[in-house]
Amino acid sequence: MKKFLSLIVLTSLFFVSCSSDGERGPQGPAGEDGIDGLDGLGYTYERTINFDYFSDANLYSQLIEIPDDVATFEPESDAVLVYRLEILDADDGGTIDSWSLIPQNFFIGDGTIQYVYNHTVSDVEIIIDGNFDLSNLSSEFIDNQTFRIVVLPSATFEANADVDFSNFGEVQKRFDLDIK
Repeated sequence: MKKFLSLIVLTSLFFVSCSSDGERGPQGPAGEDGIDGLDGLGYTYERTINFDYFSDANLYSQLIEIPDDVATFEPESDAVLVYRLEILDADDGGTIDSWSLIPQNFFIGDGTIQYVYNHTVSDVEIIIDGNFDLSNLSSEFIDNQTFRIVVLPSATFEANADVDFSNFGEVQKRFDLDIK
């Protein structure tokens, strides 16, 4: 019985390992056209800023210019996402960079502050707004704040509905973004 089983296994291996060159099969259906403008799927750049206080509006604000080489930027249709860096302590004693999509809220002793933004064709304005007198806001919220700004063609959202845009790492990986 062992010899018979061995013969079947060897015969099977022989037939599996043999390849024959036959006629090529029929052509498959043509693929769908790609979405125009998605060769360079997006643009991202990073800036570290210090906020300016505006007492008449009781808020902090800073303008960040959009670089000239953002050639595909169309403010009527493209999306602008802004992420704020927070450096966290790691379990091993080091640090970890954590990027959060804004708007982002902080609940502090005096009340609540919120990082928000708006954009035009030429710049992104990042604002710190709050529900109390912000004139003495701690420097940890206003000095040396690092932001990543991502410009994505609006067609990107339709084609990538499954992407979690609140997660910068996922956005960066999906759209192969380099930081400028």
